[in-house]
Amino acid sequence: MTEPLLAINGLVVSLPAGADRRCAVDGISLTVQRNEIVCLVGESGSGKSMTAHAILGLLPRQVSASEGEIRFGGRNLLDLPPPEMRALRGSQIAMIFQEPLTALNPLARVGKQVGEAIRIHERVPEAQVNARVLELFGQVGLPDPASLVSAYPFQLSGGQRQRVMIAMALANDPELLIADEPTTALDVTTQRQILDLIRSLQKTRDMGVLFITHDIGVVADIADRVVVLRHGKVVEQGAAAGVLHEPQNDYTRTLLDAVPGRGAARAATATGVPLLEIKNLQKVFLTRQGLLSPPRMVVAAQGIDLILNRGDTLAVVGESGSGKSTLARMVLRLIEPDSGEIVFDGAPVQLMKGETLRQFRRRTQIVFQDPYGSLDPRLKVGESIVRGPMAFGASRAEATATATRWLGKVGLGAHAFDRYPHEFSGGQRQRICIARALALDPVCLIADEAVSALDVSVQAQVLKLLSDLKAEMGLSMLFITHDLRVAREIADRIVVMQNGRIVEQAPTKQLFDMPTAEYTRRLLDAVPGRDFFNRRALAGVLG
Repeated sequence: MTEPLLAINGLVVSLPAGADRRCAVDGISLTVQRNEIVCLVGESGSGKSMTAHAILGLLPRQVSASEGEIRFGGRNLLDLPPPEMRALRGSQIAMIFQEPLTALNPLARVGKQVGEAIRIHERVPEAQVNARVLELFGQVGLPDPASLVSAYPFQLSGGQRQRVMIAMALANDPELLIADEPTTALDVTTQRQILDLIRSLQKTRDMGVLFITHDIGVVADIADRVVVLRHGKVVEQGAAAGVLHEPQNDYTRTLLDAVPGRGAARAATATGVPLLEIKNLQKVFLTRQGLLSPPRMVVAAQGIDLILNRGDTLAVVGESGSGKSTLARMVLRLIEPDSGEIVFDGAPVQLMKGETLRQFRRRTQIVFQDPYGSLDPRLKVGESIVRGPMAFGASRAEATATATRWLGKVGLGAHAFDRYPHEFSGGQRQRICIARALALDPVCLIADEAVSALDVSVQAQVLKLLSDLKAEMGLSMLFITHDLRVAREIADRIVVMQNGRIVEQAPTKQLFDMPTAEYTRRLLDAVPGRDFFNRRALAGVLG
């Protein structure tokens, strides 16, 4: 058997004193062959990214690879002096990071940034660098490369920025590509395009790929082999088909079972009595890309009509830019619509003022996508929760009792009251945001991509929590998501939006079984791992 392109043997990455555990990576071993995609799977804190950073010599100063070896090209990367590691990094081993907007320089044009990756490793004429950048932009499927090389990162969509990152990673024809959660924050159709692109480029370039993800659907679509990590240890590894169809470890089975939307669609439980009615809602934004450029019209809402019934969960699904979040903000009067009507419990929302508007916002609460950004880092979580009830007349003692009760209901317990947001995981912070919203005893909860950034098992826990609390309190929910799997798991009805318009709305089972809009069918076809999980669900039904 040929020597693997990458071989990690007994790697230990030690954490500084005072950390929750001794090692971020605890004795893992794995290999990546040429022309192979190996998926490194696990939840946050499992050691996936630490492993990638150890390969590239990018570990934080207080963290060290204390044991084991990482062999690439006949050398142990852990023994290489910094100049040799710098020469290797970006040329023979390249990396695609999770968040391209953070990884890219916001003040430099994207073409210049990709060209810089070439100049650092090769002394070639400027004309040749520019030609290579245009060629790379074309290879990764960017539209109009000649125009986009002059764009800044903020002028591109999330999918386009990720394609720029892929172009940068491929600039020097690396032998090994490390992709660290490159599709986590992307819409399903963009995610599908990026996965297909990585697979295609891997085949044509004969690269080895170490693909880091927590999404089992992505693994089912792209992996040749799978390595499952938990708490820094390898709990299972093998060929993708074997691990996914016949997992040997309980943790692997837990990850598979936590993937949303695998079972039968929810049966509608709504009363049929409208709580929120939206009629012919319109909203247009005017944007400029530069001081001298002409304004551009962006249609965020065009003729939107929908009804949220009491006790109903209505999922609003669509890609970035479809108008989902703008719709949520217009419902709460955080953005004023240009025209149309929003009626809540029989009262027109646009006419509400003063105390009436305050009470409406108490009864209609929102949970945002990023729980860390939603919580004040300077306030203990208990204080963040008690301020809501106190703003509406509760005494501190009453508000404290309410906050403690809700911290218990969301599974955190009273001991969480005096801790700060940074002391909790992402899933726990989202539970705190849910507790803060429900402490005001709302009748309607708006969840704006509330689970999109969470690990699959944490996502399943939060979805179950929301479903249980909805049933207990009789809540109505407007659930905004780009993930049809999540919508299938939680929604009674689904509304599909594209470019500010509703293209289809139907009960969940009907929409999944018989979609009528071509756009809906495209979204369904793009769901990661759809064929695998459909086969797995069918096998379970048959016996």
